Amino acid sequence: MISSLPPSPDLEHLRREAKHLQRRLQAGDPAAVARLDAHTPGLPVALGTAQMVVAREHGFASWAQLKSLVTRMASSGVRDDTIGPGYADYQRADPRIAAAVHDALGDARTIVNVGAGTGSYEPSDRPVIPIEPSTAMALQRHPRLPPAVLGVAESLPLADGTADAAMAVLTLHHWADLEQGLAELTRVARRRTVLLTIDPEVEAQMWLFQHYVPEIIEQDRRDFPAVEHLAALLKAPTQVITVPVPVDCVDGFALAFWSRPEAVLDPGARAATSGFARMDKDREAAAVARLADHLRSGAWDQAHGHLRNLPALDVGLRPFVTELS
Repeated sequence: MISSLPPSPDLEHLRREAKHLQRRLQAGDPAAVARLDAHTPGLPVALGTAQMVVAREHGFASWAQLKSLVTRMASSGVRDDTIGPGYADYQRADPRIAAAVHDALGDARTIVNVGAGTGSYEPSDRPVIPIEPSTAMALQRHPRLPPAVLGVAESLPLADGTADAAMAVLTLHHWADLEQGLAELTRVARRRTVLLTIDPEVEAQMWLFQHYVPEIIEQDRRDFPAVEHLAALLKAPTQVITVPVPVDCVDGFALAFWSRPEAVLDPGARAATSGFARMDKDREAAAVARLADHLRSGAWDQAHGHLRNLPALDVGLRPFVTELS
C-alpha cells in the first residue's frame, strides 16, 4: 500500500518515523518485520534500511529521492498559500480557453485535476477529483464544485488508473519535482493527460516581460520546461496546441495583460499572479511606476497601442495532450 505525502511534508517527521521503525525491527515486532519484508526483503536491520522502507511506502525508490523532494518542496519559493487570498477575484476561467482544455480532455468520463486551485477550467459535466496542496486555494472553490483533496502532484493520494484522464492547468511551475509529478499523472490516468502550460520563449516576446519585468521571464525559463523538453519527458505520443489569449480574456493571469496594460497597475491583479508575487517589491514598484508614466504620456500606446485592436494573440499558452493508450 502506497501512502501519499501530505501537502507540507516534514522531513524531521519522516526521519523520526524511520528511527521508530528501526527500533521496532530490532525488537522483532511482527508488523515492522512485515513492512521490511514487503519493501526491502533480505536487507539487514539498520537505520538506512528503515529509511528505505519509509521511502518506498511513500512511492519513492530510495530515501535519497524522498529526502531530495521534501527538501525542494520546503524551499521552493512562493507557494499558492502566498498568492491564494483573493485569487478567485481575479483568476476566473475564460470560456474560450476552457473550451480548448475540455476539447483536449475528449471523451474522458472521469478526471483527476492536479493543482486544481479554485477550480478554473475544471469540467462540470463529468466526475472530477481535484487535488490541491494549498488550503487557501481550496477554501475558495465554489460550493457547486467538489471539495479539493489536499495533496501534492509528486505524491498523489490515489490508486493507479483512478480516472480516464489527469489534467494540470498552469501549475507545473509550482511543482518541486517535474518528472515525479508527470510520472504521478501518468500513474493515475488510464487514457490521457492534459497539461496547460506556457512556452516561455513565446511569452518572452510580450511587451510586459520584454520592457518592464524581464526578471519574470528569467524565473519562468527556470520554472516552465521548454516545449521540446516537456514533450520528451512525457514519453508518449503528445500533441502540442496553440491557444491564443482573447483580447477580452476574463482570466487574470499575467499573459492576459497583453492588451490591457492598465490591469498591471492594479495591486490585487498583480498579487494574484505568481510572477509578480515572486518579484522583489522595490523592483516591482519601480516597474509599475515606469509603466504608469508611459501610459500617462502616451508612450505605451505609441509603441504597443495596435495590440488593443487585435481579437487575440499567441502569448505562449500551450495545452499538451498525451495519449497513454
